[in-house]
Amino acid sequence: MSSTFIKTIKNSIEHWYIPLIVGLIFTGIGIYTLTSPLESYLALAIIFSVSFLFSGLTEIIFSIANRNKIDNWGWTLIFGTFTFLLGVLLFIHPEISMVTLPIYVGFLILFRSIGGISYAIELKNYGISDWGNLMLIGVFGVFFSFLLIWNPLFAGKTIVFWTGLTLITGGVFSVFLSLKLKKLNAMHGEIPDELKNKYEEIKQKIHAELKQK
Repeated sequence: MSSTFIKTIKNSIEHWYIPLIVGLIFTGIGIYTLTSPLESYLALAIIFSVSFLFSGLTEIIFSIANRNKIDNWGWTLIFGTFTFLLGVLLFIHPEISMVTLPIYVGFLILFRSIGGISYAIELKNYGISDWGNLMLIGVFGVFFSFLLIWNPLFAGKTIVFWTGLTLITGGVFSVFLSLKLKKLNAMHGEIPDELKNKYEEIKQKIHAELKQK
């Protein structure tokens, strides 16, 4: 409980709405993927590229803005960068084949799922309920990503369906995460400034004592 309190009192998440925007984008392109015919594969790759470019860039901004406030901010930076680079790749080579795309999508899902598991643990440390649901989604994402990476020919038979479904799942995860981050901000705002200042004073005294030893 003390660890949860300390993490809550010293941190206020900036730009909590960025995961919400990314989640809505992923959900939107996931739905589009499910409803698009296989013949529109080129258009699908272009939509993927633009969406990944924007999502990756915003996640990079989010991770840097919260580098001193979220213990696992590095994961957001990693899969934000990977998402952006995949967007660049698809933008340069929109004609990418259905055999190759599952591999790239698989690695993207793998990074984001690992990041999701890390965030679930982070939310648990903050005392946020329902972190187990995020953990479950992350584990499912890891399993599915391995399926895409090591069995692209099998996955390619239903790549449109599974890619769409996975994007929707990842989008829902990001939306849910953003709402939890908003809740953390509300919790931080309820703590009196006097108590926050006292905590900082105690922390500085502890650091000073440790340096003297």
